[in-house]
Amino acid sequence: MTLQNTIKQWIATTLSIDDDVTLEYPGDASHGDFATNIALIYAKQSGKNPRELADEFVTKLNAVLEHFDFFESITVAGPGFINFKLRPKVFSAVVEKINTSGEKFGNHTRLSGQRVVVEYTQPNPFKEFHIGHLMNNIIGESISRLFEAHGTEVIRSTYHGDVGLHVAKAIWGLQSMEVGTLVNAQVLGKAYATGAKLFETNEDVKKEIVALNKLIYDRSDPDVNALYDVGREVSLRYFEDLYKRLGSEFDFHFYESETAPIGKALVEEYLETGVFEKSEGAVIYRGEKFGLHSRVFLTSENLSTYEAKELGCIALKKEKIGEFDMSVTITANEQNAFFTVVEKAAEEVFPDLSARLLHLSHGMMKLPTGKMSSRTGDVITAEAMIETVKDAARMKIKEGVLSHAQREDIAEKVALAALRFAVLRQSIGGDIIFDVNKALSLEGDSGPYLQYASVRASTLIKKADGIIEASSVLPADWETTHIERLLQRYPRIIDRAGREYAPHYLVTYLTELAGAFNSFYASHKIIDASDATSAYRLSITKAFVDVMTSGLHMLGIEIPSEM
Repeated sequence: MTLQNTIKQWIATTLSIDDDVTLEYPGDASHGDFATNIALIYAKQSGKNPRELADEFVTKLNAVLEHFDFFESITVAGPGFINFKLRPKVFSAVVEKINTSGEKFGNHTRLSGQRVVVEYTQPNPFKEFHIGHLMNNIIGESISRLFEAHGTEVIRSTYHGDVGLHVAKAIWGLQSMEVGTLVNAQVLGKAYATGAKLFETNEDVKKEIVALNKLIYDRSDPDVNALYDVGREVSLRYFEDLYKRLGSEFDFHFYESETAPIGKALVEEYLETGVFEKSEGAVIYRGEKFGLHSRVFLTSENLSTYEAKELGCIALKKEKIGEFDMSVTITANEQNAFFTVVEKAAEEVFPDLSARLLHLSHGMMKLPTGKMSSRTGDVITAEAMIETVKDAARMKIKEGVLSHAQREDIAEKVALAALRFAVLRQSIGGDIIFDVNKALSLEGDSGPYLQYASVRASTLIKKADGIIEASSVLPADWETTHIERLLQRYPRIIDRAGREYAPHYLVTYLTELAGAFNSFYASHKIIDASDATSAYRLSITKAFVDVMTSGLHMLGIEIPSEM
């Protein structure tokens, strides 16, 4: 139980309140460490003035304060708010707990014993891994790590469209380019763009691609099969290299070539039970009965649509993964309408998964030139994006005693931190415009800023070795610092970010925490053997490093050894 929940429980018990007590952090620390509006809430039903009722509540709380020795003072403010100021020893106990728990501090057991499948990234073979996939990967990895911080067993999965018209377009492009089997990811990207463009503008090419698509499904042409097999293998190997670079390791890979026949069989089976129905030769799911819209699951040619394949993917997850408590799928918000209907259909086909399927959607990553498109050939790949940011990061690393390998390692970690921070700093539903210069700033509100504060603190800890030893014993007449107050809040931040699937709360918190440490560092000499407070200041510094390391890990950000 967090400190905040312990206090809420004490207040409710002391005041005989049945409802959940709201306890917030005052905007101004001089007002106290916690505040509640319970007097304003209960004033109406009691018929009393809120300020008068607040005074009564404070009298009751102060009467039993000796049995709950957390508070230095409990006072009334404004129209009836009750402010609580904690004793310095409460914060020193938190510092001690962090020093003991290390990077595990703040973790919860709320979902202990649960199994959650998180599906994310989902790049399609025969197309390039673009910055939309990069954004999805960043969000999916952070959501997975937040689940793990709540005691969950996370099964990471990704889903690939390895059949379909996009594949036929790419293979048509390969045939027209006459590259044979000398294929790499860049060649595949160009081939797809070529085929996709002519599919839209040339009716003869469109017919050829449609016919080619059938050959791919049937695997009836040896030459086409050879191109398909090489292209698929090259794509998947290219994706694995990027996963490794991004720090993601998937437990399961699912493919549309597997899910299409499974989905088709399910739709045909449940057509007989009335879940699906025939319409103009196709098979549809009538979403209107739930206030939604209808979608096609089998075409008039009796082929699986994306909708049927998604059903097949759910069935395959159940078969290969076994029982799970929740399946979370992360996509761009362009697929919101799709998932709203498909998940409702899935709950009819798989009643045991009712309320266990969750779709989280995100916006787009944009540059000043706007949204990218792989169809027109001007797609920005994830690899190119990372390298662009990495090049800019290299320019900021000073020449010195670092080796080339060390400089490259720092540049890589800084570039990825800049990208992750930019994606996760706001609610995941909105679009972002990525500005390289802002993303690499060391002045605040960036991933590298958080890394730099962590490296600075770690360097201090190393310098203290042999000079002073950290101690969480509270010095005499100690005045609680802002950084201590923030460290105490960390478990609640993790709890909220996990419950709301919202890494941006963590980003905001870590940015404020880094700023508090920088102010703490600027105002006090931390390593000073002649200063009696130095040992406790070092203990705070160690606690800061542990919390930053923990929080940055949940964002997928690595801390360089030096910057």
